[in-house]
Order: sequence, then structure tokens, then C-alpha cells
Amino acid sequence: MLLNALKYINIVTAYMTIQQILKHYWKHEAFRPLQQEIIESVLQGRDTLALLPTGGGKSVCYQVPAMAMEGICLVISPLIALMKDQVDNLKSKGIQAIAIVSGMGKREVDIALDNCIYGPVKFLYLSPERLQSDLVRERIKYMKVNLIAVDEAHCISQWGYDFRPPYLHIADLRELHPKVPVLALTATATTDVKEDIQQKLLFTAPNVYQQSFERHNISYLVQHEENKLRKMLDIARGVKGTGIVYVRSRKETVDIAKYFTDHDMAADYYHAGLTGDLRSAKQEQWKSNHIRIMVATNAFGMGIDKPDVRFVIHKDVPESLEAYYQEAGRAGRDEQKAYAVLLYSAADKLKQEKKFESSFPSVDEIKQAYHYLANYFQLAYGAGEGLSFDLDLADFCSRFKLDALKTLNALKFLEQAEHLAFNESVFLPSRFRFEVYNEDLYKFQIQNAAWDPFIKTLLRSYGGAFDNYVRLREFDLARRTNLSVQQVTDALQQLQQAGVLSYLPQTDKPQVTYLKARVTSDHLILDKRYLENRKSVYQQKMEAMLTYACQQQCRSQMLLAYFGETGAPKCGVCDVCLQEKRQKNAAQLNENIAEEIMELLNQEPVSLDQLVTSLKHGQKSERLTVIRMLLDSGRIKTSGDKFYV
Repeated sequence: MLLNALKYINIVTAYMTIQQILKHYWKHEAFRPLQQEIIESVLQGRDTLALLPTGGGKSVCYQVPAMAMEGICLVISPLIALMKDQVDNLKSKGIQAIAIVSGMGKREVDIALDNCIYGPVKFLYLSPERLQSDLVRERIKYMKVNLIAVDEAHCISQWGYDFRPPYLHIADLRELHPKVPVLALTATATTDVKEDIQQKLLFTAPNVYQQSFERHNISYLVQHEENKLRKMLDIARGVKGTGIVYVRSRKETVDIAKYFTDHDMAADYYHAGLTGDLRSAKQEQWKSNHIRIMVATNAFGMGIDKPDVRFVIHKDVPESLEAYYQEAGRAGRDEQKAYAVLLYSAADKLKQEKKFESSFPSVDEIKQAYHYLANYFQLAYGAGEGLSFDLDLADFCSRFKLDALKTLNALKFLEQAEHLAFNESVFLPSRFRFEVYNEDLYKFQIQNAAWDPFIKTLLRSYGGAFDNYVRLREFDLARRTNLSVQQVTDALQQLQQAGVLSYLPQTDKPQVTYLKARVTSDHLILDKRYLENRKSVYQQKMEAMLTYACQQQCRSQMLLAYFGETGAPKCGVCDVCLQEKRQKNAAQLNENIAEEIMELLNQEPVSLDQLVTSLKHGQKSERLTVIRMLLDSGRIKTSGDKFYV
């Protein structure tokens, strides 16, 4: 009894603490649904799986309890852009956070990990690939870890739509910190995936917190349409407020955004090939409603907190219902009426089937891509482990005459086989760090007077550069030093050659990191059974998506059943439900008109004009239709100029 009372007191104390943390750092008075229960579960040391819809506030579920406990929280996420956004958001709140992503050099990673062990860092964000590094694992062993948070946790399941084998190594962290709880977070998971996540992450006991996948305020619509451009314009004109239009290719984002602007609508485009600064600028323009419609690839929307999106249009059929639900769910986060529209045409099924074939290169094609890639980077056999390279995919495919889509998927299979890590787009800002101590830098300035003004500007503009790599904007530095951007870049490179500092220029190209040294094609081990299994899962996902697009059943019911919520009521607001309502209303209207006609004719025969004008229900065309039906069925008769029963 006393033990239970003490446990209750601890929970209440934690509740008070997390309430204060939420208000102090996040400026919120209360938690969103399920957040508090999930946080309390974590604070009790329980492994927890949290399923919250897009926009449900997943990050708060690990950030708040981590702030309430002593030590550092490890956050595993595959989304580099989102990791960097989270780090920036935490830093803006005065919370120390670091992200270690592909493209960072060993020295930079080394310093970041040291700060996690000895410094005040509260959050370390890592991609799952980084957990395979001996350096990272060894350093994590010495960290005082209070929580392991796994974002996009569905990636650990082979039944998930976005399975990533590096996620399987997350469970290895439990050997390093066996008493630390794991919090797995995702927006979408089928019943099989939920079980798989808990099994793969070695949960001590099943523990799932799940909100219903039902979104009462979203009207899911499937429009069978050949002229998709015209339909998108009609939707944008008919629905007030901001929206997102998802398309498949970068070129389409530009073309369709122009189509909207040509029709006097404020639109812009967004894709992963844009620089980080440009992506951020476009995102802010849209969030502040200066841009009404954002035409984007699926790179857009992750982690964006914009509650008043009124419509999301998918020009093309997504690869899975999970992906569709997540992207459509970016509409109506404010719980107000919103629309999720999927445009579908007869050609879409053929496109999906063709894409399906291109998504699964043969084993020989994968080995060929691996061989060409190493030649492209001039990498010798036995070399390359741990090295990262920028990859210009278009140039690579052009040089070796490869199909771009097959090559992209070959790289993903090589990643899944853990030979390399591939990120389609990584934006890393320029960074620098002084490699000499303060006294040695001062001596260098005395001995090289010409460098003194430039170094003084660096020191005044960027604090902390003796301990860490700090972000640097060449344009800002050029303005402060009255130099051109090229002169600033040259100066930083010269100081690097002199051993004064380490300079890492920005990059926004796709990145390839070799996880193992290059081997010959004969020694490249690929699991054929795994490839066939992925092909089967992909096909099932594709067929479920096409069924959703084609079958005449309540859209909400179909989505909920897919995620294991069977027996849900009809939503009443999707295209199928609305059509059923129209048909039901039409049937009721016909019945009312028929009753009126029979009452009138039971009194006396009347002419057609008298009959039509005397009726109170329906329009003229609807009244004439019912008169024909009654004539055809023999319930009423006509003598030519009069109708009678």
C-alpha cells in the first residue's frame, strides 16, 4: 500500500515538473491528447510505443521527459532536415542539442560526441547509420543516457512501407544502457508493424499508446479525372485558405506552380534539390500565408507546424496508404474543415505498375551500380570505409548510361544491405573551427598583420569556434569584411592550409557514405530472399493504394480498417458517402413527388402542365422524370391530354 502511495506521489511530482517544463520552454498551458500519458509512461521507465497522427506533437513526448531527467536523450531519426530543424528549435529555447549526420568529418563528429559526454548537451540526434560506427557506439557507452527516442519507428519493421535495415541496430544500444527506456514514435503503423516494432526494439513488455487514426474534420475525396490541371485549379478556387499540391518530380513542382501563378494564384514550388536557405525561405513564405499554394515533392511538410492547411491535393497516386495518410494528414491540424483530394485517372494504374518494375533492379544491376559508383569516386578495392562523397546522380547516370530510377533504387538496396549509406539530399551549412589555441592564434596575427582584420572579424562574429565547429555564412562574413564571397572562401581555405582553422564548405548534394571498404562484385553479398520479400511487401502496398483509389467504399472506413480499426462508422463527408447521400436524397425526393402525383390524380384527371405546376416537391426536370417512371410502371395512365389513375 505504502509502495503504491509513493509511486503515486512520484507520478504527481513528475506531472508538476513536466507541466512547468512545457510552460517554460514550449509556452503551452496544457498537453495535447495522449502526450501526458506517454510522458508519464517514459518517466516510470517503461518502454513505450506512441502512435500519434501527423501534427500530434510527437517530439514533445520525448523532449519534455528528457528535460525532466538528468542526462542526455538519444534521438534516432532518418530525416536529416527534420533533425536539423529540431536542433535549431531546441537551441532557440536555450536547450543544448547536437545532430550528427552524414557528411560530417571524423574530427567534427569526435568533438560533438565529446560535448555530449562532458558538456551540457541534452539531446543528441543521430541517423540510424551512425549507430554502426564504432566511434559513436564507444562514446555513447560513456554518456549518461536518460532516454532512447526512436522517431519514424515504422522503419524498423520489414512489414513497414519504409523499412530501413540500419534501424535494426538501434536495439544494440540496449546492451550499452540496459536500464534506459525506449520511446518509439510513429504516425502510421498497421497491427503487424506495431508488434514488429516492439519485438525488434526488445520491449520488456507490450506498451502501446495510440490515438485513433480517424480524422473527423478531413473530407477524403477521390476524383477520377483526366484533366488534372483543370481540376486542381477548380479545387483551389473552391476552397479558401492555404494548400499543398504533392507531385512526383521536381520538374512538375516548377511547372504546376507556374500554372497556378498564371491563373492569378500565389503559388511556389519546393523540392529537395533546392539549397537549404531557399527551402527555408519558401517554407516561411508559405507558413506566413504570403504564398497560398505550395507545389512540392514529398520532401515538403515533415515537421512543419502549420495548423490551418485547408486542402492537400495528390496529383499522382502515392506508393502506399501509409504515405498517403501522413501527407493528407497535413491538412486541418486546427481541427477545422479540410479536404484531402486524390486525383486518379485510368493511366495511373499503368504508371504505378511500370514504376513497380523499375523499383526492383536485378542483383546484377545492383552489383553493376556498386562497381560504377566506386569507379566514379576513384575508390580502390579495400578502401573507402567511413568516407563520404557528394554524388551528382544525373552526372553519374549520364556518364555510365544508367537508368536514373533503377540506379536510385539500386543505391537504396546497397544501403539496406549495409554496404553504404545514401541520403538523397543533405544540406550542411558551412562550418569552421580554430585548430590552434587562443595564444597561438594571437601570435599568428602578430606575425601576419595582413590577416589580423579578417581573423578579428571571425572572432567577433562567431563565438565558441575554439571548442566546436560553428556555422558560418560566407555572405555575412563578406559584408562585414568588405570582401566578395569568393575572396572570403579563398581566405578561409588559405587559413586552413596554414593550419589555423578547419573549414568545411556548405553542401546540398546527395551524399554517399561507405559503411564498408569496397569489395569486388564477386564478394558483394546481397540477400536475394530479402529482395523478393521487399518486392512482395511493395506490391501489397501498391495494390492497397489502388484499391483505395478505385473501390466505392467510405474512404475513412478503408483507411481505418487498413490500420486495424475495424467496424468504424461511415464518415459521411468523403466522396463515396456524399454520393450515397445524394442518391438517398434523390430516392426520397422521387418518392415524395410520386405520392403528390397520386394524391392529385386520385381527385381528378389533369393536364401535364397542371400536374407539373401543381407539385410542390422537386424541380421541373425531376417531376417529369417521376411522371415517366409512373407511366412506365403502369401506376398512372394518360389519354393524350389528361393524366389519370
